[in-house]
Amino acid sequence: MRKLTYFIATSVDGFIGAPNGDGDFFYAHLDREFIDFLKAEYPETISSPGRAQLGIEDAEPRHFDAVLMGRGTYEPGLKQGVTSPYGHLPEQYVVSRSLAAAPDPQVRLISGDVAAEVRALKARDGLGIWLCGGADLATQLIDEIDEFVVKTYPVFAGTGMPMTRAGFGARPLELTGVKALGGGQIVTTYAVTR
Repeated sequence: MRKLTYFIATSVDGFIGAPNGDGDFFYAHLDREFIDFLKAEYPETISSPGRAQLGIEDAEPRHFDAVLMGRGTYEPGLKQGVTSPYGHLPEQYVVSRSLAAAPDPQVRLISGDVAAEVRALKARDGLGIWLCGGADLATQLIDEIDEFVVKTYPVFAGTGMPMTRAGFGARPLELTGVKALGGGQIVTTYAVTR
């Protein structure tokens, strides 16, 4: 059974973007050591254009062979003409109630019962499913998430888009990994205990 992993960047105070969802302020913290870590450990989470720039187009996926993103996460790339941001992955899904057709043949749309669709995806063979964002989609799938990989950047945002909009509910987690990097980034991995 595949896992659904919420692999997400966040500020120290838990925000994944500015109030309008823009996460560009994280780019200032993408130093060489952190990029090398991502290239080695999570190469599949680097966009296809980014992989080309970094010379890792042929890097095999280590954790995920599917990516799931909300329309808000997909939209910025789409506006720049990137219709298949993770074309190196066999499966790309965009959850949207407003898109009538996928802008790219490599992208599949999900518009119905997202949790049921994710359960079906999890039942397939393969590597894991990367929940790329955003907060609304993570809220819809909070009970389907099996693992959190939280990339905490050394910045305090004060306000913004939270990791989820799920209401209060103490959900026990088990810490399964911590990686501290020289630029102040910390990557923590938690398994959901059910």
